[in-house]
Amino acid sequence: MKDIGEHQMMGYDRAITLFSPDGRLLQVEYAKKTVKQGSSAVGIVTKEGAVLITDKRILDKLVVPEAIEKIFKVDDHIGATASGIISDARVLIERAQLKAQQHKVTFDSPIDTSLIVKDVCSLMQICTQSGGLRPFGVSLLIIGIDENGPKLYETDPTGIYFRYKATAIGEGENAIEEVLHKEYSEDMSIEDAIKLGIKALMKAVDNDFGPERLDCGYITTKDKSFTIMKKEEIDKKFKEVKENLDKKK
Repeated sequence: MKDIGEHQMMGYDRAITLFSPDGRLLQVEYAKKTVKQGSSAVGIVTKEGAVLITDKRILDKLVVPEAIEKIFKVDDHIGATASGIISDARVLIERAQLKAQQHKVTFDSPIDTSLIVKDVCSLMQICTQSGGLRPFGVSLLIIGIDENGPKLYETDPTGIYFRYKATAIGEGENAIEEVLHKEYSEDMSIEDAIKLGIKALMKAVDNDFGPERLDCGYITTKDKSFTIMKKEEIDKKFKEVKENLDKKK
């Protein structure tokens, strides 16, 4: 009888449409765990704009760091990064890029960031209730600038989304958010936000963390254009943050 009971409990995670007796969708929870095992990423909003900083997590020294893409340009005024299964993220990002271009052609105006987020999350939600599918094993951080200023959203494998002033996803989520809670300010500059994101990642990720593992992108309220930082700029910011931390020791 014991074996039969265990076998029946195992069956609740074999179909996405099947709820467990305590009201859980186990495959969705597995997807969330996948995100928590993914590389860390940080999003920060300030009065000057919004910033994304992420860890490329280079596992092989023979890999070319510049070839790893973790920051994506959705539209001129929207950018995104992800944690979890990056191949899943690429599908969602390409859908968002298509949605942005369709809106621009149809209405001759840039799409609102929230519309992009809602469209992506609608697809993610469908994959939590349709037989033969599996949930997307990824969470996205999406930044954009609209008429109401800079915005930052975090999506969840369930299809739910939240708007934040600053947040983190991935393996170092808790340690990063601890730094953000202590040092974040809405009045900080874009440069200070980038440095704060780098500092938070340095404290949350392992000792081998270096500038080659960083990917950064930002949007300013002045230009309203998403920019992916060059390696030289990232190296300079990382060096400044490291020197500042060494002085405090």
